[in-house]
Amino acid sequence: MSSFKTPHRRYNLLTEEWVLVSPQRNLRPWQGQQEAIPPQVRSAYDPNCYLCPGNSRHGGLKNPNYEDLFIFDNDFPALLGENSVDDAHPQNLLIAEAEKGVCRVMCFSPRHDLSLPDLNRPTLRKIIDAWSVQYLQLADISWINHVQIFENKGAMMGCSNPHPHCQIWATASIPVEPFKELGACRRYFRDHKKCMLCDYLEQELKQKERVVELNDSFAVVVPFWAVWPFETLLVARRHVATISDLSATEKDGLADILKKLTIRYDNLFRTSFPYTMGFHQKPTNGQEYPELHLHAHFYPPLLRSATVKKFMVGFEMLGEPQRDITAEDAAARLRQLPTKYYREAESA
Repeated sequence: MSSFKTPHRRYNLLTEEWVLVSPQRNLRPWQGQQEAIPPQVRSAYDPNCYLCPGNSRHGGLKNPNYEDLFIFDNDFPALLGENSVDDAHPQNLLIAEAEKGVCRVMCFSPRHDLSLPDLNRPTLRKIIDAWSVQYLQLADISWINHVQIFENKGAMMGCSNPHPHCQIWATASIPVEPFKELGACRRYFRDHKKCMLCDYLEQELKQKERVVELNDSFAVVVPFWAVWPFETLLVARRHVATISDLSATEKDGLADILKKLTIRYDNLFRTSFPYTMGFHQKPTNGQEYPELHLHAHFYPPLLRSATVKKFMVGFEMLGEPQRDITAEDAAARLRQLPTKYYREAESA
């Protein structure tokens, strides 16, 4: 497919949806919106940051002087807990239902000026261990059926605070995107008696042209059906369903590949690369899911530079997603980047 220079559509195995690929549009001149590059230098501590150690959060709660990870229930949660009121009253075509959940925040570091590529591997390993613990703790709540770990990095992605952190939303229902993936994986497993992502990863590793990063435990590819310009899919090489199923060695491998991938992202346009990232794991409703395979999606918006981003507009909102850069070209650009952080190279 890397030889395709004319418009074509690609099928997303996980969502059973299509994306239009238009490589010839890379030749068009750009006169669209350009964003100002945000300041690249931040202090290690910000007295006005509600996530920094010792600072007060909205509502009067005060952070401890934490020196490692810090996890707390979100002060402004999108979901309320077990005692939330059921005020949904569906009528005819007006369909609604109550939803409840738990929303938590995990600060990766007490340092205000760091992000994932800045953190060392032991710290990243602690984050992975904490993700595993949070998944299991929330899974033990009887009415929680899904745990979503995700990070919004950068103001461009709507992140309200630059302090390095992620969020964990545990919900009573299975959200739309993992539910679509569950359906696709289940149908493939029913028809082939095998895991779809296992088969897909095997094919990607044979072809190699969309592989960005690889170690013994994990692989990162630009998925064949990628929508965002430099979207990547991080996949466990062994068939496991949750972070908690990983061995100690595999967790080390996950820490290693997260660092290398995020360094490549920052090196691409020599900026703190914005993205939304999230892990898809099996639901926590006590059922077995042999068809599901641990993976994470990275959805970064940057297109041509640190100031030009991809917008989903027009045909993409009314028809179907469309991209100009092929997955193969995007993977090649990411793969050619060094895994030494550009800021370290500049200061050397």
